[in-house]
Formats: sequence, structure tokens, C-alpha cells
Amino acid sequence: MAHLLSTSCSLKLSSSCRSYPQALNGCPKTCSTFFTLQTSKSSFRRLVFRGERPKRSFIVQAAAVPVTQEAPTQSSSNSHQTSGEPSKPRRVMVIGGDGYCGWATALHLSNKGYEVAIVDSLIRRLFDHQLGLDSLTPISSIHNRLRCWKSLTGKTIELYIGDICDFEFLSETFKSFEPDAVVHFGEQRSAPYSMIDRSRAVFTQHNNVIGTLNVLFAIKEFVEQCHLVKLGTMGEYGTPNIDIEEGYITITHNGRTDTLPYPKQASSFYHLSKVHDSNNIAFTCKAWGIRATDLNQGVVYGVRTDETEMHEELCNRFDYDGVFGTALNRFCVQAAVGHPLTVYGKGGQTRGYLDIRDTVQCVELAIANPARPGEFRVFNQFTEQFSVNELASLVTKAGEKLGLDVKTISVPNPRVEAEEHYYNAKHTKLIELGLKPHLLSDSLLDSLLNFAIKFKDRVDAKQIMPDVSWRKIGVKPKTVAA
Repeated sequence: MAHLLSTSCSLKLSSSCRSYPQALNGCPKTCSTFFTLQTSKSSFRRLVFRGERPKRSFIVQAAAVPVTQEAPTQSSSNSHQTSGEPSKPRRVMVIGGDGYCGWATALHLSNKGYEVAIVDSLIRRLFDHQLGLDSLTPISSIHNRLRCWKSLTGKTIELYIGDICDFEFLSETFKSFEPDAVVHFGEQRSAPYSMIDRSRAVFTQHNNVIGTLNVLFAIKEFVEQCHLVKLGTMGEYGTPNIDIEEGYITITHNGRTDTLPYPKQASSFYHLSKVHDSNNIAFTCKAWGIRATDLNQGVVYGVRTDETEMHEELCNRFDYDGVFGTALNRFCVQAAVGHPLTVYGKGGQTRGYLDIRDTVQCVELAIANPARPGEFRVFNQFTEQFSVNELASLVTKAGEKLGLDVKTISVPNPRVEAEEHYYNAKHTKLIELGLKPHLLSDSLLDSLLNFAIKFKDRVDAKQIMPDVSWRKIGVKPKTVAA
């Protein structure tokens, strides 16, 4: 793979990526670009729709440097000390940095003075094309985003476009950037997507589990002192009838006591992939001495952060559909367009929630306070608990203040889950590190609703109702009608 060039973008494409020109939207017209085409027996379409993956990266394998910025010449290898504690991490690789949480995190870390590189296959954008979906907010290409950030702040975020399931690409990326910390958002993140059909279930597990395994091997091989900050999910725990601890539970059985990983009760093929990730990371911490923090995140809401507010080109995506949209964001859009709020079943499903501003804050805290070599830390990353009914009530009251006539309906629950249950999850570790939560307030709900109203003309009402059933998933690939 071609390495960084001082005044150009260095790109390597698989031939299959030529069917997806959006991957290259916004490439600087003035850059000198070198292309090496390679053949690929498996097309990108087969990868997604039939659950198969080519041996090579399916989009652009790139190490892109803006033409106004020379490639860094100073190696960060000195920061990877052989002693137990490395120096303060300064170089952070954000895998999945073009996505909802990843984009906000990459900008936040760059703004805080970290040297940041984004690694992304851009496949999340392709999912929208395949499923006929779109973000409520218009989002710019990754290249335009990064050029805008550079012009506003003078800070460069490096870009590597490719598939982390391709270990050759990932290896070159690690050797080129030499990260002190890796923030891993680069997974298929939707439970409904993983339950559409067999091919999406297979893709989700292969993409997520193999991708994380590759990251673990890359750390071991190239940057052994690197700290892995992995985005997990509170969904790994399920809804047990006991308190949920942060990763571990101390139990006494037949007179003997031990501290063990907290039991997992995943509720979709997506959540199961996260459980597999956690087990693989825990094992490699024990076997190889990797340092890792698993952030079991709750449901994220909101769209604005200090950085994404700086310019419309930096705006984050805002999903409201039944596949990728999260509960509170969906309810706000439904209220804005006059659609009844869609409560699944009885509406007693209770989860942990957090503002996206707290997501970026939690990641920064984890990086600044790294795990020890061989330590596998688990933080429950959320700030408040709500049931679906409670969220619907809050949105209804906030909507009424804005003159909206907000109704609520109960729809058949497409998921297999308890609709009334006990839920009490601990979440103290990030608070102890200094997290200052942005709690859900009337003013924030007002802001979210006004944001949804601003872009309501972009809402496709056909995407609001859930269309993926946990019980009806089958082998036949599900297609989207034109």
C-alpha cells in the first residue's frame, strides 16, 4: 500500500469500489492522486446482500493528507514505552469516525489538542442508499467535512478509508499513524439491521467480531502499549431482575466467593456481536497484556456538540427511521411532523440514556485515564434511565409548549423483549473520573424538537413505522421497493 505523501492524497482502490463513487466525493481537486487498482472476486453488493466479504478492502484504502498539510515526519514510537505506564496519549485513531458517535468524537478530540486520524469504510452511508433511508440532517462528504474543519481550526484530521476486516489495510494504517489510543466505533451498530435477514445477521457478526479481532492483533503486533477504547453497549446485559454492575459481579456460591464477568443476555445478533467482542478483548488483555476499556453505552440522543455547531458542513447525521433511529430522536421527529409517537408494546422497556455531548466527554476521559497493561475495564456509559412511556410523556409535554398536537399510539412490538421489568444499572466510574452530565431537560427537549421542526421537510413518513421483525427474520434477502 502506498504510504503518506507530503502534498497529495495516496489512495488504493479495489475495483469493486468503483460502483460506489460517493466514497470519493469531495476529494480535493488540486491533489495529485495515485491509484492502484486491484481485482476483487466478490463485489461490494455481494458482501452486503449475501453476507460475503472480499479478501481485500471494498472501498478506498487511503491515507489522505490535505494538500495544505505536509505529512507528519515525527514518529510517535517514543511514546510507546516498555514500562507499565505510557506517556499521556496524544495520537488517537478513531475507527468509524464518519458515523454518528465517531464524527462527534473525532472533532472533539481534535479540538482538545489530540492528533486524530479517522479510519472508516464509509459503509454506513451505503446502508442508507440500500435501504432507501436518509439522515434528517444533510451531511457532507467526509472529505468536505475534514476540509471545513481544517479551514475553521487549522487542525488536520488524517483520513484512512478502508475495511478493518482487511488486515493488510489495517496493518498499514497502524504502521503509518502509530496511535497511542484507538477509539473503536467501527461496527454495524443497529439491532434492527442485524435482524432484517440472514445476510445482514451474518454481515453484522462477521464485520463486528472479525474487525475487532483485527484491531486486537494490530495492537499486539505494532503498538503494544496502545490503549483500546471500545464502544460496547448496555444491551449486552439484557434486563436481569437484579442490579446491573459495571462489568463484573462478586458472587458467593456453595461457600466460595469470586468476582466474575457480569452475565450477558443479548437480545439481537448485533448485541451478540458485542458480547463476542467483550469476551475476545478480555481474553487478549489476559493473554497478551493489552490495555482496554469497554464503554457499555446506553441509548444516545441529540445531534449538536460544540464542534459540530461551528459550521453547517460539520453537521452530524440524525437518524429517525425504524432501523437506525434511537427512541428519543425518533419521538422528536414524529412529534415535529404530526405522526403519533410509536411506543412498542406496553412501553415499560427501560434503558440508560445519554446526550451525545456526554458520549464525547466519556471517550475523552477514558483516553486521558488509560487502563493498565493487562487490565480490561468496563464502564457503563449513560447518565439517566427512562422507560419508553416516560420518554413519550416528556416529548408530549415539550411539544405542547411549542403548539404541537402530540399523540401516542402503541404498536405491536417488533422485538422479542420484556415490556415491563426491573432495571437498575450502576454508572459511577465515569462520574468518578470527572464526567459532568448533560441531563435531559425541558430546554434540551425544546432544542431537539425545534431542530426536528427545522428539517421536517426532509422527513420520509414511510420510514417512521418499524418494519423489521425479530420473529419473522428469514433466509431470503429483504429488498426495498422502489
